[in-house]
Amino acid sequence: MSSRVCLVHYHEIGLKGRNRYAFERRLSDNLKAALVSFPIEDIVRISGYILVTFADENVTDAVAAAIAATPGVVRVSTGWRCGREFDELCAQAAIALFDSGPFDTFRVSSKRSNTDFPLTSLEVNVRVGAYLCELVPDKKVKLKNPDTEVHITIVQGSAYVYSRSIHGVGGLPVGSAGRVVSLLSAGIDSPVATWKMIRRGAVAICVHFSGRPQTSDASEHLVREIVEALQPAAGIARLYIVAFGDYQREISLTCPPELRVIMYRRLMFCVAERIAEIEHAGALVTGESLGQVASQTLANIRATDDVAELPVFRP
Repeated sequence: MSSRVCLVHYHEIGLKGRNRYAFERRLSDNLKAALVSFPIEDIVRISGYILVTFADENVTDAVAAAIAATPGVVRVSTGWRCGREFDELCAQAAIALFDSGPFDTFRVSSKRSNTDFPLTSLEVNVRVGAYLCELVPDKKVKLKNPDTEVHITIVQGSAYVYSRSIHGVGGLPVGSAGRVVSLLSAGIDSPVATWKMIRRGAVAICVHFSGRPQTSDASEHLVREIVEALQPAAGIARLYIVAFGDYQREISLTCPPELRVIMYRRLMFCVAERIAEIEHAGALVTGESLGQVASQTLANIRATDDVAELPVFRP
């Protein structure tokens, strides 16, 4: 008897050696959090994959989309778990063949994780492929770049058959690389920098320096929207908003014009480091890029970094 499943693929985690279990467990925990609103039966680790099972087949696509948005997932496949009997494999492969939509060419790709299954991967490909050829005589087998591909994975006493996969965001599971404080503006650079750190496994504590009370709070609303957009990845732990307008005004009145931006940035770094101390974060993150604007020269970046004791990442 078959059941609907999502098979979660990763590749970078698989290179972690003795630490692999800790990364797999972290990814499993993150998936449980990401899928808390869905009728999930179980999330378990199997050899080389994470298996998500659920009772309601109507939520398959929504579950797969939520999984794909979770850092650490490189691909998620929606398919079926069934027994390893050959007749059952063929029947499930036929269902999977038509699951991916219209096609003219196809192929079968199988993989087994151990040798207790009596057929080799090549033999499974040939025999299941022959069965499907009889089922759809008007379709052709194409081994290179077919329209659809039926995958059969035999692992830990079960077989998993699927033809539909969607790409995930990749990277490492959130929480596997510690905490960082990200200086988040309402522009594009710092949100991208924050996302890149989240994708490398960091939990981001965001700090936005608002121009209040000297300016409106429009930037605060934009930053909240940015945080909401990044939130499905579960990489943002908290957002701090610092009313910075009066300090900017004081600096502008007392500092030479050529030093004002540097002083703004140095004061922001001091505040961010204090927040990092409270939050037990190990680094700062900014969206700066060398030479992108006139103030982001090598000398200015160095002058800003001199006030910080923590590492500063500019991804």
